[in-house]
Amino acid sequence: MTISTRRRAVTGAFAALAVTAMLSPFASATAQTMADLKKKGEITIGMLVDFPPYGTTNVANQPDGYDADVAKLLAKDLGVKVNILPVTGPNRIPFLLTGKVDALVASLAITPERAKQVQFSQPYAAATIVLYAPKKANIKSAADLKGMRVGVARASTQDVAVTKSAPEGTEIRRFDDDASAMQALLTGQVDAIGCSVTVAAQIAKRAPADTFENKFTLVQQAMGIAIRPGQDELLAQVNEFVTRNKANGELNKLYRKWLETDLPTLQ
Repeated sequence: MTISTRRRAVTGAFAALAVTAMLSPFASATAQTMADLKKKGEITIGMLVDFPPYGTTNVANQPDGYDADVAKLLAKDLGVKVNILPVTGPNRIPFLLTGKVDALVASLAITPERAKQVQFSQPYAAATIVLYAPKKANIKSAADLKGMRVGVARASTQDVAVTKSAPEGTEIRRFDDDASAMQALLTGQVDAIGCSVTVAAQIAKRAPADTFENKFTLVQQAMGIAIRPGQDELLAQVNEFVTRNKANGELNKLYRKWLETDLPTLQ
């Protein structure tokens, strides 16, 4: 073997190793079955903790809210313990795809773009996304956002909705989470934000009465439990869980507990 041939062989071997290293997290992640979960005795579920009342923390700084209760109910249904891992809007899908979590109960809106990356269960919740701004702001439609600073949580449904509807000349400011976007509105760093009605309600509690209002609805989105591609057995179990707990009223009971209204009709 010549030196150049040897070099090519070594280079090829390193390239193969590199490809294997890159693919191995995804290969091991997608190989999981229900039997694997049962053997492990635990399901790790990713959840937002900055999206009250869907996701928040309690006085002990533990995950709480509607999503936490759904995650606990799902684990009980599957017959395993639950480990709830806090995630953020931008990293929740990467955490799922790389096997850091087994599923997401993370207020993840079902969109065609996301459905290319993950498998969604039937909807277990819904969120109404609005354009929220000071009452004095002259905003009646998306066209009025030109020249304004609009805050959104990065990689969120509201980010997509505002980006799609805002006219050219709108300055969209992206923050790491809803709490940061909320603070930016309260301190005047932005003129308006795209947020869920639940986040808007949180802002209203913190600001003087009649300071802010919902200007218009951007979108109403159904939210699904997300599973990695290829996890058909787990997805079937999750869908059965959602269907049964809609029918028996358990999901509605949890929804009323946290949102003080009935679970919307979800298709």
